[in-house]
Amino acid sequence: MEWPPLELPIRPPYPPMEAKLADGLPAGEAWQFEPKWDGFRCLLFRDRAQVALQSKAGQPLGRYFPELVEAARALPFDRVVLDGEILIPSEGGSSFNALLQRIHPAESRIRRLAAETPARLVLFDVLVDPAGRDLTGRPLEERRAALEAIAPRLPTSLVLSPASRVRADAEAWLRGALGTDGVVAKPLGHPYRSGERDMVKVKREETLDAVVGGFRRGKDGGAPASLLLGLFDDGGLLQYVGHSTLGRRERAVFAQLLEPLAEPEGDAARRTGLGFTGDAPGGPSRWARDRSTEWIPVAPVVVVEVAYRHASEGRLRHGARLVRLRPDKAPAQCTLDALDRRGGEAVAAPHAP
Repeated sequence: MEWPPLELPIRPPYPPMEAKLADGLPAGEAWQFEPKWDGFRCLLFRDRAQVALQSKAGQPLGRYFPELVEAARALPFDRVVLDGEILIPSEGGSSFNALLQRIHPAESRIRRLAAETPARLVLFDVLVDPAGRDLTGRPLEERRAALEAIAPRLPTSLVLSPASRVRADAEAWLRGALGTDGVVAKPLGHPYRSGERDMVKVKREETLDAVVGGFRRGKDGGAPASLLLGLFDDGGLLQYVGHSTLGRRERAVFAQLLEPLAEPEGDAARRTGLGFTGDAPGGPSRWARDRSTEWIPVAPVVVVEVAYRHASEGRLRHGARLVRLRPDKAPAQCTLDALDRRGGEAVAAPHAP
């Protein structure tokens, strides 16, 4: 797909400024803190009747979010470039799964989903102001002030992300006060450095005790390379919630533990059944075509503690980190209510700095 003709000082594809991962908030006072949203990064370009939405990877997003294209055309000014994150609000937060549903070839399906589950663009920077001026060389403080100045004139599907220079606010967000999965720290006085990791992101890490319901081997077979994790629902069904990749030393340990539990004739297997009795790991993914999706079910008797950064809709959003085995905990004690389902209420917040 070709980009529309735009007469702006910045045109797509334009690499957005990125963040490097850190273990904790940076020290000092020369920082602006913002919640870290878990959606699709998006640059919005508006030049009179022409609108473009660009992903972090430089790909067009407009066809997947027609409601945001319409919102951009409804802006009360003709020219602007904004940086933000696309979210789809859901009960108590936002739904990443609903975002993934949008990446679909059928326009009719996309239009239906846009009407049923409309997206929002949470804005945290302005690169070209309504006067057509390139602000990327200006310090963060000036860009934030320009963004706050136009926020009251934005349509309801374009919302302003909170920001603060108070460390206590950042610490509260990091504890999950807004339901987001972390904090982004931006250095005051810095320009917008396209394509560079000039920001710092800190993700909240929590722990979870989960049951091993199966495993995957590595590309070349052999010992378990990743654990498939489950939690029991109110009906006693083991629901798949995510995975944890194993290091080389851990693989040998879990080979001894899990291989006997994968045998149907084993005592444990006869007693408890194999694998997941509720939702199970899915088939091939568009995001992991080069990895095998075959998995081996095991008797759900092994409990592990894992650390994770973000969970939503009953799933760990990314791979979890193995912490330790939990032989002292019964599998039945590992239930779905252990997952933190608090959502991002600030997604629906009014236009307020």
